[in-house]
Amino acid sequence: MRILISLFQLSMGGSHINAIELGALVKKQGHDVIIYGTDGPLRERVAELGLEYVSAGKERRQQPSVAGVRRLTALVRERQVDLIHAYEWLPTLEAAAGPHLTLGTPVLSTVYSVGVPRFVPRDLPMIVGYQKEFDLERHRGRSQLYTVVCPVDTDENAPVSDEVKKAARDHFGLHDDELAAVLVGRLAPDLKLEGLLSGIEGVGLVDPALKLRLLIVGSGPSREQVQAAADAMNARLGREAITLTGQLMDPREVYAAADLVLGMGTSAQKGMAFAKPVIIQGEQGYWETLSPESMPQYLYHNFYGLGDGSDGAPRVAAIIAELAQDRDRWPELGEYGRKTALAVFSNEAAAARVLEICTEVVAQPKARGRAAAEVLRASCFLAGARGLAAGLRVRDRVRRPAQD
Repeated sequence: MRILISLFQLSMGGSHINAIELGALVKKQGHDVIIYGTDGPLRERVAELGLEYVSAGKERRQQPSVAGVRRLTALVRERQVDLIHAYEWLPTLEAAAGPHLTLGTPVLSTVYSVGVPRFVPRDLPMIVGYQKEFDLERHRGRSQLYTVVCPVDTDENAPVSDEVKKAARDHFGLHDDELAAVLVGRLAPDLKLEGLLSGIEGVGLVDPALKLRLLIVGSGPSREQVQAAADAMNARLGREAITLTGQLMDPREVYAAADLVLGMGTSAQKGMAFAKPVIIQGEQGYWETLSPESMPQYLYHNFYGLGDGSDGAPRVAAIIAELAQDRDRWPELGEYGRKTALAVFSNEAAAARVLEICTEVVAQPKARGRAAAEVLRASCFLAGARGLAAGLRVRDRVRRPAQD
């Protein structure tokens, strides 16, 4: 079977990394795998895993384009692709409007972001990452639906020796008496920023005797705002309590250096794979320790939560203080997280399941008439959403008061 994995771009991100690593495991099973998307930092990872890469062009618009659809269709026709596995909504729409509609090529869509857009065609088989999204999509009428928890490479992300941990801490300038908490993720306004800022504020509420040091790993459009908050907190405390490392192509060393891991989604899962105590980051003031009691809700909500809207800083500070005072609990929490990672979301288990799904999708082609109707519905819905957004931007410009 020849599978084309279509990504928006080869940028750092859990969904893209998972797609590439799963593609490598599928290739090991004897299938041809092509990675398709615009160039980016993960091009190096694609080459490292021995996968073929085909560029989707220098730039890719934030919405499907005629040129993009034609380019993809030509590639699928030329390479005689058996299945397009499209990750997230834009590659899914391009595949649906192009090769799926004109050539009849089966498309499997995987959406790991929070919330499946209503304009993704409902006739396409889809993988989602957690049960809540499965239930929502089933309620919307999507019939061919699967759940595969967003996977993690549990071989490369694994517990380390004391010597390796010490070397990692030295690399990041962590002193032996410092309590090291790490937060790995994209520095972006959506989903992330509120938690990042409350985490920084929380550092200032922790007892100085704990010598808490927070490492924030990542980059993105909110980098300057996060850096400014970190600088202000460091100045207030009179020491470097918060360090922004920037984006790391391989963040394993920072997980190795950690005493505690803060995060949501894949970053929380990697903390579990490293057998670290994990504090789940959410929105609206949400922070909570990952434990056997709380695990069921995170498998349902994709290692994420919504709070009551109150300030999250006191909450995360209290959790860190509690864990710092009960260090005998760390091995128990770490062992439970590691066992769950191996059983639920290892790359090997996910690859085997995804390959089963791919085989099933190829064996059950969809009627083109229904595909055309769904593409038309999706296009109209997307156009309406774009038009509404544009109208709101115009309204805001009209209402904005003149600047002196």
